[in-house]
Amino acid sequence: MSDPRIRRVAEGLAARNAFDADALIPWVVAGQRVGWLNRERAALLGHWPQWFEVSAGRVELRNMLATQADRTAVLAEVIARLAEAGHVRGWRDELFAVNTGWGTPVLALVERAAARFFGIRTYAAHMNGLIEGIDDGGPMLWLARRADTKPIDPGMWDNLVAGGIGHGFDARSALEKECWEEAGIGADLAARLVPRGTIDVLRTVPEGIQNETLFAFDLTLPASFTPANQDGEVAGHLRASPDAALDIMADLAMTVDATLVTLDVLARVVPSLVPQRFAPDNNR
Repeated sequence: MSDPRIRRVAEGLAARNAFDADALIPWVVAGQRVGWLNRERAALLGHWPQWFEVSAGRVELRNMLATQADRTAVLAEVIARLAEAGHVRGWRDELFAVNTGWGTPVLALVERAAARFFGIRTYAAHMNGLIEGIDDGGPMLWLARRADTKPIDPGMWDNLVAGGIGHGFDARSALEKECWEEAGIGADLAARLVPRGTIDVLRTVPEGIQNETLFAFDLTLPASFTPANQDGEVAGHLRASPDAALDIMADLAMTVDATLVTLDVLARVVPSLVPQRFAPDNNR
């Protein structure tokens, strides 16, 4: 019989991963669906009829905006007005690409804080921080607690290093940057990052829609290493056993993204605790 905490983790994920396409309206740019909007957010875009064609079945950025630069400029103006009105929060001064999938042509660039408002496909890199050679008690891993000032999931437990992949970065380079900022991991250690595939997330969140591909990595750190946050976005760290990590996930104290990535590594390194069938489906 499986550990009852696994059932609680699975139920918690199911409760937090609700997505109903029938209740949403596609957002279309250059004839391609690039995001999802709820009806309230779609109605807000109706305030700019010169740029958006809003109907019951879709919201389309008008085709007169024919270039990436034109679309980016218009969306920047609209997003600034939405932020002033409180509809977009947590401004990051970081650009995310609007496209139909990883490596596809960039149709526009938008402020990161507006990505979930428009429900665009976003990308993030997450790293399991494994600890080598602790003792005979089995594997251990480092977890990070998000600062209370974070605009999304403040105070929740997270993977040791995680971050969105901004325009101009690939998954590894984005994660290497975050390694130093979030945990004080230098380039020599970050060079040992091992890619572990991707995990897709599609769910309704307070900010809109999280439509995200997570690039998962493992990094085995020396037993002597202690993480040290550099950018103020991490409130603290925990050296956790698989049991402790499972307790945190079962209590829904870890973000959805980090739960999925942590389940994946535990299913690989402690299959007696987390059988592979409970790991998220991912693309190797």
